[in-house]
Amino acid sequence: MLLTNKQSLILCGLMAGGIFVGGILDILNNFIVLTILTIVFLTIILNLFYFILNSKEEIEIKIEEEAENKNDSK
Repeated sequence: MLLTNKQSLILCGLMAGGIFVGGILDILNNFIVLTILTIVFLTIILNLFYFILNSKEEIEIKIEEEAENKNDSK
């Protein structure tokens, strides 16, 4: 797994806080701030897709194992 649930929640809070503070201070047009927020956002999205794809693979593997176990018991 790329990130744990707790780390993902911390990154989401950091992203929301960064956008809020950046908006208040009017620094969202700054390249460095924009780059940091983009990296945090892409990390969250990458972790989401990684989790979804691995969950589907794990479910398919469990289904195949159950099917094999049923065939072996007959």
